[in-house]
Order: sequence, then structure tokens, then C-alpha cells
Amino acid sequence: MPKKGANISLNSYDDIFKTEEDRQDTGEHVVMVPLDKIHPFKAHPFKVVNDEEMKKTAESIKQYGVLVPAIVRPLENGEYEMISGHRRRYASMLAGKETMPVIVREMDDDTATILMVDSNLQRENILPSERAKAYQMKMEALKHQGQRTDLTSVQVGQKLDARQQVAENTGQSRTQVQRYMRLNNLIPELLDMVDNKKLAFNPAVELSYLKPEEQKEFLTAMESAQTSPSLSQTQRLKKASQEGRCTEDLMQSVMDEDKKSPMDRVVFDTSDLRKYFPKSYTPKQMQDTILKLLAQWTRKRNRDQER
Repeated sequence: MPKKGANISLNSYDDIFKTEEDRQDTGEHVVMVPLDKIHPFKAHPFKVVNDEEMKKTAESIKQYGVLVPAIVRPLENGEYEMISGHRRRYASMLAGKETMPVIVREMDDDTATILMVDSNLQRENILPSERAKAYQMKMEALKHQGQRTDLTSVQVGQKLDARQQVAENTGQSRTQVQRYMRLNNLIPELLDMVDNKKLAFNPAVELSYLKPEEQKEFLTAMESAQTSPSLSQTQRLKKASQEGRCTEDLMQSVMDEDKKSPMDRVVFDTSDLRKYFPKSYTPKQMQDTILKLLAQWTRKRNRDQER
């Protein structure tokens, strides 16, 4: 991305919707630009999908045109990079348009990133993965804006300040911003499950602390058990991972548990039972064997009581 232009700060979302008079005061004006000359923002975290809402937008544009100009910045090859207006561009294409109104604004990479994130976070329906990537991109941009050349402990303070600023700008708590950004550590398959509401947010955050190879093994265990994990289950797996004992057997054992209250179940750590079984036994085989032995013990106890 080009890095020219002043380090312009975005005070609010209203900055995108300046009046024509305001734009004239700053030398900005609306121009019509061919759609094929506008390129998506690099690493754009928000998905542009052809859903029902997009079809309605396309119909509106076909009838009335694009009412709110997009914001782009010029590229060195004479074309443009989209900052705000990805959905309007796509809807214009669906509507059969060849051009769209835009405001051309010079800005550096960090300013462009912050404006791109802020303009998209105003949408109502945002996927957890989109929010996670957007928060991360904005925090990195804010950190970079305040970065110093000296390698001192001040950088730690700047990192914390950037996270706090993201929290304040988005109306989220600092902790919640951090939890969303943790989702970026999930493997793609688990992150997709969060977006599709097949994996709850809080358990997903705990799973993000597992190593990528452990997450892949957990995905297999979850598919085998045909159930999603509870928060307490993922917290136990996180602790096991930190202690270096998050094995495939343990994951399978955890996921095979019935989701009952702690008072209604007895939980054994697989590592405690391993010494009584062959190494080749799966958690399911161990469970079946234990139940058979308990059945035999119950029959023997009943016979003894009858004597």
C-alpha cells in the first residue's frame, strides 16, 4: 500500500458523511470512478456476500443510484483502493453499473486501516471473525502511529494504550476486545464454527489457547462426540494444554462426557486410568470395560446379599 499523505485522525463516523460544503472547504469533491479501477482494501476483514440484504441494496442502486459516496485513496498506478464502500461497489456491479461516486482522499496505511475498520463496525450484523480481525488491525495501526524508534519499556505502555483506545472507540470493554482478538488464534475450521453458531463464543476463546495441532485433534474429538463443548470443558482443556497433558485421549474423554451438573457425574482423568488398560484402548473402550466390571460387581454383590 502507498504510504503518502498526512496522518489524518478519524474523530467519528460522521467524518465519512461530510456535506458538500464541508468537502469543498477541504478541497475534496465527489467524482465518478469506473468500478474496475477500484480494488478492495488489502486484507479486508469484512465479508461481502450476495445475501438478501445485498440484493435489496442492488435494487435500490439500480433505481436511485449510490446515494452515499464511497471513500477511496489513490494508488501509484493511477487506480484506487477502497476504504469505505465495499458493499456499495459490489451492489453497483449487481445493478449493472459501470461507475460509482467516490471521494478520493490521500491517507497513509495506518489512517486508511482505522477509517476502514471504523466505517464497517457501524454495520448491525458483524461476524465474530470479522470483529476479531478488525480489532486486531485497528490496534496494530494505532500502535504503529504511536511507535517510537527506541526499544524501551514505553512500547508496552503504547500497546496497552492502543487496546484501550480500540475498546473506547467500539464501546466494548478492554477485556472483551482482548477476548475477540483471541479468536484470531483459532484454526479456520473452529473459527468458521463460531461464525455459524456451532461453537459458542466463550468456549471458543478458551480453545484459542490450545496449540494449532491440539485444536485439530479437538475438532476430531468434537465431531466424534457429535456435540459442542461447554465452557467448563474447554477451561479444563486449556489448563491441560498449559500443563502439557492435552492428549487426544483426554480430549475424547472430555467430549464423551454427558453434559450434566457436577453433582450428577463422576469424572476421571484419562491419565489416572491408563495404567489399568492396554495402551491401544480408546476412552470409549475404557468406559465400556469399566461399566462391564461394575455390572459384574453388582451381580456378585446381589448374590452375596441373598445368602
